[in-house]
Amino acid sequence: MTFAEGETIVFIGDSITEDGRYEDHEGLGRGYVRLLHDYFMTEFPKLHLQIINEGIGGQRITDLQERWQTDVIDHQPDWLSISIGINDVWRQLDSPEIEQVYPDQFEDIYRTLLTDVKRETTAKIILMEPTIIEEDPESEGNRLLMPYLESVNKLAEEFDCLCVPEHEQFQRVLRAQPEKALTTDGVHMTSVGRMLMATTWLKAVQSKS
Repeated sequence: MTFAEGETIVFIGDSITEDGRYEDHEGLGRGYVRLLHDYFMTEFPKLHLQIINEGIGGQRITDLQERWQTDVIDHQPDWLSISIGINDVWRQLDSPEIEQVYPDQFEDIYRTLLTDVKRETTAKIILMEPTIIEEDPESEGNRLLMPYLESVNKLAEEFDCLCVPEHEQFQRVLRAQPEKALTTDGVHMTSVGRMLMATTWLKAVQSKS
């Protein structure tokens, strides 16, 4: 996949995507979106890509659905990168009393959102696998995450999207360096986690160029 001069890339997701964007005068935050922005600006300055961060903390797929028109469709992006699914699982662990988003509903809503993008825009779509819930590869959170992960990969194939293997790469690093913290609390990224997200995204996109 290659980017053209002046194209717009929208990144949408939860707090992992948001990562401080509200405290940043450029609205990019300090996470993987910032790292990708800075990479493109320094490596390909003549492209003048417009990077838009539409991450909002705590969001699940149902929340994306509510703001899909304003935060995705209305931008008419050339590229759309979606990272969602962690909170759909995490809420089952830390807030079991609330209404949950289980795998079938997650997939159905995600399919509807992708259908809308295909119908209403010409955006090329990038789906990011959910990362991890806790550094233990066999944690309950990571176990519960599996059907959501499978849905993301299934939808990527169904809609001919690029799928970024974030979960796969996080698991690879965890197994190689189990003492290394990739998150601060089991979900939100350390600097290493942010770099791993960004480099995994870049490698996946570049592999399709």
